Amino acid sequence: MSILVNRNTRVICQGFTGKQGTFHSEAALAYGTKLVGGVTPGRGGQQHLGLPVFDTVREAVRATGATASMIYVPAAGAADSILEAVDAGIELAVCITEGVPVNDMVRVRAVLAGSATRLVGPNCPGVITPEECKIGIMPGFIHKKGSVGIVSRSGTLTYEAVFQTTHIGLGQSTCVGIGGDPVRGMNFVDVLELFQRDPRTEGIILVGEIGGSDEEAAAHYIRRFVAKPVVAYVAGVTAPAGKRMGHAGAIVAGGKGTAADKYAAFEAAGVRTVKSPAELGTAMNELLRQRRSRARRGAPARAPATRPASAGAKALKAARPARRAVAGPKSRPAAARRFPARKAARTPQGPTQGRRR
Repeated sequence: MSILVNRNTRVICQGFTGKQGTFHSEAALAYGTKLVGGVTPGRGGQQHLGLPVFDTVREAVRATGATASMIYVPAAGAADSILEAVDAGIELAVCITEGVPVNDMVRVRAVLAGSATRLVGPNCPGVITPEECKIGIMPGFIHKKGSVGIVSRSGTLTYEAVFQTTHIGLGQSTCVGIGGDPVRGMNFVDVLELFQRDPRTEGIILVGEIGGSDEEAAAHYIRRFVAKPVVAYVAGVTAPAGKRMGHAGAIVAGGKGTAADKYAAFEAAGVRTVKSPAELGTAMNELLRQRRSRARRGAPARAPATRPASAGAKALKAARPARRAVAGPKSRPAAARRFPARKAARTPQGPTQGRRR
């Protein structure tokens, strides 16, 4: 299994005949993606890269049975292209376009809330299931089919995590670059839920960055629902407050969204954190080896077994001895309960009375 896409996913390209659409469609075809056509308004009925061109997404879906779309449309028209894909019943839309206006994405998010379409992006590297399907701009040659699910806000750091897990021999189940814009489609929790249900995914690498609260929400979800080992890295530790770093959403404002806060949330959830992206692969390999070792011994292969106790649990444990000390013994010996001692009559005694001479 895989999440979102596989070798049977039928894909179309919006902006098919443009420069970027052409280049990345050729790369997708070379990788083995089942690209079945594309959309460029006004060029319907033509052929491009040996595939049919349609005027609308609805026509393309009707003719090809496509369920996924990759969008290489300029920023001014990207939101309308996403909405057209939603209206045509596309199950997965992956928008690569950078610089989509935030107001446009607010309108898109409102429509997505009432639809069955999943959106990845915009301003994202895309989605890839190694050796099966590639939608986006990721370099396919660094990917290898394996057991690690990768989800990231950063495109470049996605490739870094991919290269390390490939080099170390783990490979990837699916890689999802969700993008770094402040308003976007799928978030960390959406992808973590899919990875948790995917039997091929044994471990998860999560790459976050400063700005927003998606990482804190992911940590809360991991604590409650994710039983697989997770390694997390947060980019932007040294970023000055108020400065945008790379992505439109990577900005610390109002004292919120700092890397320190995000690291604290992950560590409280029992997530293995690293302070350098160069450690992602080795940390994941170590956790998976521990998990597999426990499985061979017959111990439960659960992530919570390696997680520290919560603050509440620690406080409760620390409080128990104090309560026992205050309360004293819970009961007297059984004989004392059956034969209670009679109270002796209190009589005044002098200093020497009652002493053994």
